[in-house]
Amino acid sequence: MKRIVLTGGGTAGHVTPCIALLPSLIKEGYDIQYIGSYNGIERKLIEEYHIPYHGISSGKLRRYFDPKNFSDPFKVLKGYLEARKIIKKLKPDIVFSKGGFVTVPVVLAAKKHKVPVIIHESDMTPGLANKIALPAAKKVCVNFPETLKYLPSDKAVLTGTPIRKELFSGNRIKGLDHCSFSANKPVLLIIGGSSGSKAINDMIRGMLPTLIRDYQIIHICGKGNLEDRLSGTAGYVQFEYCKEELSDLLAAADVVISRAGANVICELLALRKPNILIPLPQGSSRGDQILNAESFERQGYSYLLKEETLSGADLLQAVRYVMEHKSSYIDAMNKSDLNNAIDTILQLIKEI
Repeated sequence: MKRIVLTGGGTAGHVTPCIALLPSLIKEGYDIQYIGSYNGIERKLIEEYHIPYHGISSGKLRRYFDPKNFSDPFKVLKGYLEARKIIKKLKPDIVFSKGGFVTVPVVLAAKKHKVPVIIHESDMTPGLANKIALPAAKKVCVNFPETLKYLPSDKAVLTGTPIRKELFSGNRIKGLDHCSFSANKPVLLIIGGSSGSKAINDMIRGMLPTLIRDYQIIHICGKGNLEDRLSGTAGYVQFEYCKEELSDLLAAADVVISRAGANVICELLALRKPNILIPLPQGSSRGDQILNAESFERQGYSYLLKEETLSGADLLQAVRYVMEHKSSYIDAMNKSDLNNAIDTILQLIKEI
């Protein structure tokens, strides 16, 4: 039996593509093992699928000054030694790395034991962890055509992101019923990321009296961000986080307003959901979400708004425009080549 080690962590976006690969890997008969940090978000997510989990020490590598820069390299070194022991014991045929700093020790340990590695880069430009991992990789899977120029031509493969199959099974009527919405008024779905976005939350809530005149609003606002005073508002529902019901809520949505993390926008592309992207501003990230959103806007998949200059009038205009031109966005997304990521990545795994 072939054995594969999956690794990725730090955020849900570094784990869910690995989860999306599980059914196909199981069907192909792979023995699947997972290496992540001791108690990161990846541990809880992976253990729900009863996949053997191996925890290692993890530290963040930073380009800026932080007191933890003095201690985290030792955590990374410890993680590398732990990963070497695990790789030596498991003797995997291949490692698939989705990214995040916990993957650096795993990829380097795999290289040490001559285990081939495939890494997946979600964003337009490679992050620091994947830059470190790049020399050890046989192939690098990417989401954006523009990313190919940043990588060695013999390694880079345009694949897209593996999408969880359950997202395609959503039922619009169930989604509407879950929110007590009617079927004769368009639905906006707002997603601010796993922890929510204060800027987006505040703007949506400030515009609520105007928005609910013409639209029904599903607001996924992030843990701890519910607004009690708005509970029971007709045409508006809020959730901290959605799991099983997310596919139905996506099916119910006519237009989605979202941050521009690579995984969520690839999910919107796969589901053919017209969307408005409000990427994290430059000062809050390395700028990857801005690049992601600009690429999707160029390809005709998304409407881009910049948070730095965003106003309520701009957002309302964008919503009306995308609602009116939904079919144009769907037509553009139907022409995308990034629709078979799981099959493409699985074939790479089998070949390598």
